[in-house]
Amino acid sequence: MDPDIDVKRDPETVDSSRGELAFAGGLMVVGLLVNAGSTLMHPTGAEDDHRTIFLEYAASGTWVAVHLGQFVGVLLALSGLLVLYRAMRAGGRSLLLGHLAAAATVATAAIWAVLQGLDGVGLKLAVDAWVGASGPERSVRFANAETVRWLEWGFQSYFRVLLGVTFALYGAAILAGRVVAGWLGWTAVFASLCSTAMGVDVGYSGLASGLQDALALPFLVGALVFAVGVLTTGVRQRGGNPGRA
Repeated sequence: MDPDIDVKRDPETVDSSRGELAFAGGLMVVGLLVNAGSTLMHPTGAEDDHRTIFLEYAASGTWVAVHLGQFVGVLLALSGLLVLYRAMRAGGRSLLLGHLAAAATVATAAIWAVLQGLDGVGLKLAVDAWVGASGPERSVRFANAETVRWLEWGFQSYFRVLLGVTFALYGAAILAGRVVAGWLGWTAVFASLCSTAMGVDVGYSGLASGLQDALALPFLVGALVFAVGVLTTGVRQRGGNPGRA
């Protein structure tokens, strides 16, 4: 935080807020790492070449486990954002922005659950049924798998847009209230722009595009820097003067 900001609050409330900051950052860091590790085991290929990529999906023996890992990882990270909201609320600043950020976090978690259900279970069953079919039924099964895939596109697009809105609201709340350093607010805004742009692009281009490839790493780095910054702030403040915010 900015060293010149001095907020006089009850010492127990201050200490609780700092503990929540550390917990929030820890949840986000662990969640992002779990999601990244799970994603590394995800089958890759030409995502929009459905006949080729569906064969890879059908051959995957770890598909469901990988998507469960992604599911848990993102939920942990979003839980960290909700804990960050509690810390901001304890700070007594930017309450309206904080409320909106928390609501957006819950909405993002809900659409993420639907997305992972479609991708991690529905799509796998659909491609398995296509591979196991024969004769005229095979074309019907392929069409079914494509329908599930297109539903995945839609939820993926809106998930990324909602995630971008969530980061933008947290960034604005941080910049307005300065519960943590202002540069972390700008980092959240940067992650927001990356996520929103990818979400819009999915709606137009599907899951494979040069823009998404270019923005995926910057988004991950921005989100991870934000998470580590919140964690470090909480840890350092807990070891500092309890009269400083």
